[in-house]
Amino acid sequence: MDLDRLRTLPKAELHQHLDGSVRPETAVELAAEAGISLSLEEARSRLIGPERCDNQAQLLTFFDLPIALLQTAGALRRVTSELVETMADDGLTYAEIRWAPRLHLERGLSVIAVIEAVAAGVAEAASRLGPRTPFIGLIATAMRSHPPGANVELARTAAAFGAPVVGFDLAGPEAAYPAPPHAAAFVAAAEGGLALTAHAGEVPGPERVREVLAFGVTRVAHGVTAAEDPELVALLRAQSVTLDLCPTSNVQAGIVPDLAAHPIGALHRAGVSVTLSTDDRTVSSTTLTDEMERTATAQRLTRTELAEIAVNAFRRAFGPRVVLEPMRRAAEAAWTAWAAERPGIS
Repeated sequence: MDLDRLRTLPKAELHQHLDGSVRPETAVELAAEAGISLSLEEARSRLIGPERCDNQAQLLTFFDLPIALLQTAGALRRVTSELVETMADDGLTYAEIRWAPRLHLERGLSVIAVIEAVAAGVAEAASRLGPRTPFIGLIATAMRSHPPGANVELARTAAAFGAPVVGFDLAGPEAAYPAPPHAAAFVAAAEGGLALTAHAGEVPGPERVREVLAFGVTRVAHGVTAAEDPELVALLRAQSVTLDLCPTSNVQAGIVPDLAAHPIGALHRAGVSVTLSTDDRTVSSTTLTDEMERTATAQRLTRTELAEIAVNAFRRAFGPRVVLEPMRRAAEAAWTAWAAERPGIS
């Protein structure tokens, strides 16, 4: 497949984390500003995960360094701006960036200041990149390990902030922290007008996916293990719930042995709404273009199937429909033309 050609196609990415996308070179400079000695080699070893970890918990350790470095408004603003630029270079016209504001309070920032810094990073990138800037929506993420009451306050603060915040999420170690205690946070987010998503399905068993469906989410971040339960697959299809899948990251987390074994193709063919994302561009050492090519090749997706999955991201995005609808039409035309060039994926 011609990666350069694929990179030029309009793309939307719905599942990527700010702290998992810090450039190693930037980490070195941020460390120096904080008085920490960090070589580029060490930064790469602490930011880029292995091809396969023992489990999700081990993969999450690669977020320790970026979270430690992203404790000032300047650092948050810079990393956000750089991520938007990276996405523009990858051919994205729409993207959602998610991060957990309450993980960035160690040096005195408030939750509102953290959100302001990330929003400022988006604006800074737009002023620099001009017309090629992707439209950005922000998703505030609550952590499973944080107090439920604090997550309710996070939901209210994020909802009150307004644009570019568009959604609310829950993430963190699934095995250790069930989702149900955080139900009230989702009620608060929905009452505030935010769209709902939640991480689930990165540990064995489909039960965690069922837990977050009870929150009224319209999208599940990952949801890989749902494929093990035919009744759950039918429920996802019936409720039109989207799985925002990240195959390379799912291999890293140990939930699937390799890309060929990932359920994205089977789920799509079963009528489940799926999208394709990087999850963490640095931790997973990938781009959306690379993710599409690797996954399509390993899964033996046809060009039409990959095009359907790519365009579906515009349909399922949380941004304003007045922005997304013309983007979807343009993407559908471009991807349809690409799919018609030859029937296979190569």
